[in-house]
Amino acid sequence: MKRLTLSQLKQLKQQGEKIAMLTAYDASFAILLELAGVDVLLVGDSLGMVIQGQESTVTTNIEDMIYHCKNVVRGSQRSFIIADMPFMTYASPPQALHNAGRLMREGGANMVKLEGGAFLKETTYQLSLYGVPVCAHLGLLPQSIYQLGSYQVQGKDQISADRIYEDAVTLEQAGADMLILECVPAALGKKITQALKIPVISCGAGPECDGQVLVLYDMLGITQGKAPRFNHNFLTDKDSVLDGVKSYVHAVKNKQFPSLAQSY
Repeated sequence: MKRLTLSQLKQLKQQGEKIAMLTAYDASFAILLELAGVDVLLVGDSLGMVIQGQESTVTTNIEDMIYHCKNVVRGSQRSFIIADMPFMTYASPPQALHNAGRLMREGGANMVKLEGGAFLKETTYQLSLYGVPVCAHLGLLPQSIYQLGSYQVQGKDQISADRIYEDAVTLEQAGADMLILECVPAALGKKITQALKIPVISCGAGPECDGQVLVLYDMLGITQGKAPRFNHNFLTDKDSVLDGVKSYVHAVKNKQFPSLAQSY
C-alpha cells in the first residue's frame, strides 16, 4: 500500500472531494484511523494537552514531536503525515530548517506545520526551497494563547479578516502547500478556499473548505470540559471507536460535517 502524496491531496481539491484529517499520537490509533479511511494524520502539538495534561501546547518540545511522529508513522501505511513544529522551534529560517529536517528525517513526517502569518514568508520560502512541504496555520493560533488570552474566534471584523486572507495568499505565494484555518467565520473560510490553489483544511472554519480536521480526543468525546462549537462526538451511538471514526470520515466526505450550527 502506497502512502498518499501531496499531489494526490491537491487533486482531491481540484476534484471537489473533501479531505478527512484527524490528529494522531500513537501507532494503535494510526492503524485504526487509517482503516477508517482518514486521509491525513496530523501529529499535533496538542499532544501536550491531551496526552501530557499540560495547560497549553506551548510546553511541547521537538523531542516529543519526533517520538510521537515515529509512532504514528509505524502504525500507518497509506495516510499522509503532518507534524507540528512546536513553539519557538522555527523562530528563524535556519532554526526552522534544522528542526523541520529532524521531524522529516527522524520522525518520518511528510510535511511540517507552522503557526503564523506573513512574518513567516521567508521561513516558508526557505523550507520550500529545500524540499520541505509546509502546511501554514492561520486564524486561532494555540501557540499564541498567552498573548490572545483565550481560545476565541478570529477574523470576525473586516480588518482582521482581511489580514488573515492576505496572510493566506502571501504564504501560498511563498511556497506553502496546504493551509489549516482554525476558528474563523465560515464566510472567510469559503473566501480563502476559493482564492487558493492549495488545499485549505477547516478546524472550525466552516463547511466550504477543502477538508476538515478535529482533535481525535475531542471527536471521540474523551476530552473533558466544554467542547468547541465546531466539534461533534462521533462515538455517540456507535459500537466501537472504529465505527465512530468511519462516521466522521463519511460525514466529511459527504459534506454533512460541519453543519451551519457547528460553524461561526
